Amino acid sequence: MEALINIDVPELETAIEFYQRAAGLTLSRRLFDGTVAELSGASVRIFLLQKDKGSSPVPEMSLVRDYRRHWTPVHFDLVVSNIEVAIEMAVAAGASLEGDIHSYVWGHQACLCDPFGNGFCFVQWLGDGYSEVP
Repeated sequence: MEALINIDVPELETAIEFYQRAAGLTLSRRLFDGTVAELSGASVRIFLLQKDKGSSPVPEMSLVRDYRRHWTPVHFDLVVSNIEVAIEMAVAAGASLEGDIHSYVWGHQACLCDPFGNGFCFVQWLGDGYSEVP
């Protein structure tokens, strides 16, 4: 099985620049008449999907996209070697740090938000990462 991450964004060029600067990802290709950008540099391919504010993600439902800060039960984590440096890069690129860095037996975690309201976390492993959890 292969996993892909799709992130809806209202401004594709701004999003490409943000994820390149904030996470060190690289634009691999553009698809669907330039409305989708595939980014590489992570262990899973990430696709930025240009979707207008107010458009419906599911035509049969009355849901609409809203790019204010929001939370869903699904988000993505980016594993980094130095969480402080990663946060500095992301914030300089336009991310918002949402609270302090938290430390656990398995590592450090910081919660952030991209300029489009999507939440993500940076994780820096300590020792054997989640294998450290009793």
